[in-house]
Amino acid sequence: MSPDDLIHRPAEPASDLAQTMAEIGRRARDAASRLALAPAESKTAALKAAAAAIRSRANEILSANAEDLAEAKQAGIGSALLDRLALDPKRLEAVACGLEDIAAQPDPVGRVLAEWTRPNGLRIARVSVPLGVIGIIYESRPNVTADAGGLALKSGNAAILRGGSESFRSSKALVSALSEGLHSAGLPVHAVQLVPTRDRAAVGLMLKMSGIIDIIVPRGGASLIERVQRESRIPVIAHLEGLCHTYIDRAADPEKARQIVLNAKMRRVSICGATETLLVDRAVARIVLPPILADLRASGCELRGDTETLALDAHVQPATEQDWRTEYLDAILAVRVVDGVSGAIDHINHYGSHHTDAIVTEDDAAAERFLREVDSAIVLVNASTQFADGGEFGMGAEIGISTQRLPPRGPVGAAELTTYKYLVRGNGQVRP
Repeated sequence: MSPDDLIHRPAEPASDLAQTMAEIGRRARDAASRLALAPAESKTAALKAAAAAIRSRANEILSANAEDLAEAKQAGIGSALLDRLALDPKRLEAVACGLEDIAAQPDPVGRVLAEWTRPNGLRIARVSVPLGVIGIIYESRPNVTADAGGLALKSGNAAILRGGSESFRSSKALVSALSEGLHSAGLPVHAVQLVPTRDRAAVGLMLKMSGIIDIIVPRGGASLIERVQRESRIPVIAHLEGLCHTYIDRAADPEKARQIVLNAKMRRVSICGATETLLVDRAVARIVLPPILADLRASGCELRGDTETLALDAHVQPATEQDWRTEYLDAILAVRVVDGVSGAIDHINHYGSHHTDAIVTEDDAAAERFLREVDSAIVLVNASTQFADGGEFGMGAEIGISTQRLPPRGPVGAAELTTYKYLVRGNGQVRP
């Protein structure tokens, strides 16, 4: 069930809501045309000023978040979603630092991606340009508000943000800080706008705003993604669920595997890069698996395993077929013993969501095969799946992890929020 279903809000009159969305769209298009031509220095200044505003408004933002949390708890929202929703001084400082990291990135607009000269003397260049207006629909996490707004600004795009109902106050406070940054740098404050209603009908209206919104980025649960892909009249950058796997190969270093698995699952269970299924090579399961299961259990993780895992640990609960298909976003892990790297690859490609998957091994050949044959946006060797994050990739931040095959794929940072056009320079050439 979506958080929007748990916190009921009365619907606005359809005509009023449609008028509100039309006005937001008009402002966004005007802002996008101005922001596309903004110098890099102005965008950098706006991002730095927004980060400073977040710090100066910390008490206001945290107070708004406390109200959101109290309402969400009263509505019965689960612990994983509450963790996504919660801000504290450390997390808020990370949000501000994220904007500064985005500011420090090279300007993605105006890059010459390729250039060549034709035999007739025409000089052709492919140059990056903003997408225009980006509509971002997301659930729970208020930090997405700042990340999405900051990345849109950096890439010269206007953003229309529709956050989850449960984070409405938090997102509103963060957008105010972004607006302050835009204003201080002389950029249009409507470059980043939050849909000012919790009415779910606003999502449906956004998905029909072709000609106003150029791209839709949904970030949330499977039901949200499915709805957006089904109803949108606008191209979509899909961020599907993070059904991530870690595979321990027969050539794994046992201590390295132990540390990686614990971090991959338990560092933060509510993020999309958390490992949800652990796969272990049958050749070493009896040796490497028991201490790993003990570590996980000691950290409060519920374990669900296949028959071979149950034989190694009587405290593990039996796994069902559905467990191999579930993104828990909670302290729950499915565990399966497989027949080597071939079995791991088969399992991942069958059950996975093409998000992020990792192998732990000291065998270079096994590692290279895993990298080559696992069909996911991010594939790691000897590292935690929790590195599936634009900030950890050096992008400053991300709007999400795209799991689609068409680009962009993987972390979607500022550079991925651009398209390109061709600039052709001639000297009187005419086509024969």
